[in-house]
Amino acid sequence: MTEGVGVESASTVGREVLAAAGVLFPDGAGRVLVVRLPYDRRHPVAIPGGGWEPADRSPRETALREIREELGFTPRLGPLACVDWALLREGDRPIVAYLYWAEPLTAEQAAAFRPDAAEVGGWTWLTPEQAGHALPPRLSRRVTACLRAPREAGPLELEDSRPAGHTLGRLPADGPVPEYAGLAAAPGLTPSAGEPPEPPMDRETYYATRPRIRVKARALFTDAAGRVLLVRLRPWDGPRGQVPHWTLPGGGVEADREMPRAAARREIREELGWEVEPGPLLALDWQPGAAADPEADPATGRDTAVLVYVFDGGTVTERMLSSIALPEEELVEWRLCDPAEARALLTGPSWDRTAAALDARGRSGGPVELVRGRTVGPDLPQG
Repeated sequence: MTEGVGVESASTVGREVLAAAGVLFPDGAGRVLVVRLPYDRRHPVAIPGGGWEPADRSPRETALREIREELGFTPRLGPLACVDWALLREGDRPIVAYLYWAEPLTAEQAAAFRPDAAEVGGWTWLTPEQAGHALPPRLSRRVTACLRAPREAGPLELEDSRPAGHTLGRLPADGPVPEYAGLAAAPGLTPSAGEPPEPPMDRETYYATRPRIRVKARALFTDAAGRVLLVRLRPWDGPRGQVPHWTLPGGGVEADREMPRAAARREIREELGWEVEPGPLLALDWQPGAAADPEADPATGRDTAVLVYVFDGGTVTERMLSSIALPEEELVEWRLCDPAEARALLTGPSWDRTAAALDARGRSGGPVELVRGRTVGPDLPQG
């Protein structure tokens, strides 16, 4: 069984999610690199990348590792192009997919590829139109969104590979989907003669044995003075006694029935009693699990990676504050905190995440990419 997969407890059933990362390699002619998957007879054309492993400290590390394994070189990644909460199919677990831009490859760099024959049966460059027809429909929508939107709009927020949040200001909610043609739209990826190899395992077994992460959705509310709204969880018995834990409003995403934006809406209603539509996605904070980060604390459930979506809740009014109705079984108080007080109450990574989300309110484009609350990206530390 794949590392990181175990028996699910009652507290995590419905909350665990698959995770993956891919890379968009452009060339100087505006084309994008695609590969042929020798073991996938149904959808053989793909973007380079693959699934997250527990030892990966972040999706950026997943992308780098996968390219090294598949193509035999280490790319230079650019900014995050999109994050997509994709539904595999009815009854399956969803998958959080990160897609990164890479610096354009030269012909010389491409000629130096050393593909793993078991993973890559060939590669070629496709125009955006060709890629739209060659890639399977969901992946086609994801890639096409990244290719159509201006770079400054990224990272894009997608739900089931369709625009959501701020992305709706750049792309239509449900634009045309290119007709799927597979290999017929990918000249240069013709399979070699003979029968294709059998896949190492069937689809159901593969997904059942993949490691999973958990996802939380939180909301950043401030008042007119810029104070942050925090809530305090009911103390629980930890290894060092009762823990007074402060956090932004929000909680776990019920991954088998909702997407992060819907989860934020539900959590705001359940925790504060407000019917509020979440605003722009401000931050994506990847918190590594114990296999990737010795600082992870298993006492807080950090046995696997946790991805935190932070949405902008907007400015609260006195009327809203006077109507707060905390669930007594979960929360014991709320407080408006200036930055210094919030920093004192929150854990280090939680404050870093909150500060990054506050800063993101003043920038254009999509969410800031974080690892343990710290910004990552091209030319920046990877968490």
